[in-house]
Amino acid sequence: MKSKFGRVTLSVLPVFFLASVAAIPAQEGSPKPIVIHPTYHDVSPPLRDMVAAAPFEAPTGQHIIPLRATPPLRGAGAPPAEDRVLQTLTLPLVGTINGLNFNGVTGDPSGVAPPDTNGSVGNTQFVQITNFDYAIFDKATGNTILGPTPAHTIWNGFGGNCGNGSDGGDPVVVYDKAANRWVISQLPSTYNGWCMAVSQTSDATGSYYRYEFEFGNNLPDYPKLGVWPDAYYWSSNTFQNGSTFIGAQACAFDRANMLSGGAANAICFQQNSSVASLLPSDLDGSTAPPSGEPNLYLELYDTSHLGLFKFHADFTTPPNSTFTGPTTISVATYAEACGGGVCIPQEGTTQQLDSLGDRLMFRNAYRNLKGTEYLVSTHSVTAGTSVGTRWYQITNPNGTPTVAQQGTFAPDSSYRWMGSIAMDKSGDIAVGYSVSSSSIHPSIFYTGRVPSDPSGMMESEANIYNGTGSQTRGLDRWGDYSSISIDPVDDCTFWYTNEYIPTNGSFNWNTRIGSFKFTSCGITTPDFSLSGSPSSQTITQGKSTTYTVTVTPLNGYSNTVNLSVSAGCPTGSTCTFSPTSVMVPPAANSTLTVQTTSTTPGGTYTLTIRGTDGTLTHTTTVTLVVIAPDFSISSNPTATSVLPGGTAKYTETLKSLKGFSGNVTLGSTGCPPSSTCSFIPNPVNVPSGGSATSTFRVATTKTTPKGHYSITVKGTHGSLKHSVTVMLSVL
Repeated sequence: MKSKFGRVTLSVLPVFFLASVAAIPAQEGSPKPIVIHPTYHDVSPPLRDMVAAAPFEAPTGQHIIPLRATPPLRGAGAPPAEDRVLQTLTLPLVGTINGLNFNGVTGDPSGVAPPDTNGSVGNTQFVQITNFDYAIFDKATGNTILGPTPAHTIWNGFGGNCGNGSDGGDPVVVYDKAANRWVISQLPSTYNGWCMAVSQTSDATGSYYRYEFEFGNNLPDYPKLGVWPDAYYWSSNTFQNGSTFIGAQACAFDRANMLSGGAANAICFQQNSSVASLLPSDLDGSTAPPSGEPNLYLELYDTSHLGLFKFHADFTTPPNSTFTGPTTISVATYAEACGGGVCIPQEGTTQQLDSLGDRLMFRNAYRNLKGTEYLVSTHSVTAGTSVGTRWYQITNPNGTPTVAQQGTFAPDSSYRWMGSIAMDKSGDIAVGYSVSSSSIHPSIFYTGRVPSDPSGMMESEANIYNGTGSQTRGLDRWGDYSSISIDPVDDCTFWYTNEYIPTNGSFNWNTRIGSFKFTSCGITTPDFSLSGSPSSQTITQGKSTTYTVTVTPLNGYSNTVNLSVSAGCPTGSTCTFSPTSVMVPPAANSTLTVQTTSTTPGGTYTLTIRGTDGTLTHTTTVTLVVIAPDFSISSNPTATSVLPGGTAKYTETLKSLKGFSGNVTLGSTGCPPSSTCSFIPNPVNVPSGGSATSTFRVATTKTTPKGHYSITVKGTHGSLKHSVTVMLSVL
């Protein structure tokens, strides 16, 4: 996992440990909550006034933010497995309407790299924060309202390490949609604490309730933040004395007190060193989780599972707080992008970039959509010879979490990484990311899908901004995260921010902010969507397989949907549903069973699933790969010679392919005149997954003419026929 800092100076302050009143089944870390009181808290003057009064600050010299290692992901280093959810179907261009597209904070050639680009959208503003600058934009026009200004300006005049006039980095900004407040946070320059500021109103230029929390000798690296009804939930990777990784830490900050400026405490659980880079759930939309639901943390548990933890904070009686897990969620096996490290190529340079392939990327976005709870998350994985964006949609995360769909988006040989994902109020999903290759400068793209798209599939990507330079001079850091957020006003518009470089260099990064929405978002006509899972199944000829077809009601739809396969069912096979129709709401499933026969031709079939209700018709597709058992034939030797009257011998090897088994009858053509060709044995019994041999004998006579003969050896099993050619020279 990544850290940001080299040499650090830490001050030691007390923390308070409260014993739990009952054993808590936290499987990976200490069950005892740690209560941390704010070292300082106050109310700031309006930020616009502090910025106006702040003196100009010249850059203090180039500063590259280094890395800090943690133990590798479980399963890392294993041979890469085939990615069974790698998207191979090309869908039309992502169906979105473009909004604003403008430059954000810009780096300085004498400044710091990488920027750790982060931002969020509110009612009227877009707030962006980087290492180490901050800016506020009018979301209607893209015009700058305030800044860019050093991020530590927010803590000017504040006591402690947060107010010492310098930045620590790792910034996060989120918008609390229920309270219409901004939550701004970053490390102090001493790196052993956490600075938080909660705005008094939805105007990010106004006053803030400010807080500082300290962690003794520990560096809380790679911190992330999520909004939840009862708390602001947070995670970090903890380094004891700034150097030794001891595990991830999860904290809950008292939201109710922070919204009123009270002395808000934090309740924390320190995990052991097997847990790193947790992501708290961050609430999107206007529908809250069910009352009392814990915050839902995700991690990359290993290369075929996610880990889900549940954090319940009790600020009245802190010992009653619990952090439990992980519940492991099976996902398609993957290999970490670049082995979790550096391999991203760029145009015009041999300098490669860091993939951060060892962690889920910010955010872990939560949505309660008409009573169905979802988490969406993303990370980067190996995709063939390059890197792609793996994404997940998880349902029922507080019950029995299920991967409703997943996919790896890698439509060509370019490298895609540094993603961020979210879902709008209509269930549309969008992912923003960086794209680079040896022929492309790092650029900013996004893709997305609507519920009626085939399960696990994203539409063809769209461009936000093409970079015109590459990062050079030995700098492999390309930020630690990017950010996509949902407009709280229409709950449809996605706002994405990431970085690019205008000309080759190391500290001259720029950032870009782009907005877009799906054309169907917000349509209120009752309707339904159709999806199939998994997106692809592979079976042997004569076998059967199943898919789950889900019908989801939209906008109050309520009726019966009839299901059928309208195209693609293989010849001689059957495609049947159980049940053949479903009543919604709620969302309902039907099982599609495909039964092939021994004569079903091998190949790849696209099954078109149709759902109909009167004039309403929707389709989705799934892929069926039928493997036809087969055999091969080879000869050793392939050429030999013999004197007239002699006998030549060849060994014919029959090999099972794709589970073939059975008797293969051998024959030959082209034997020399006055000779006898025979096989021992014949036919040959070939076992499934194995091979068998037969001796091919060519017995010549004294009258066999001298010469060179081409003999074809044939193997036949029903309609399957294969042959091999051998040469015989009669001398």
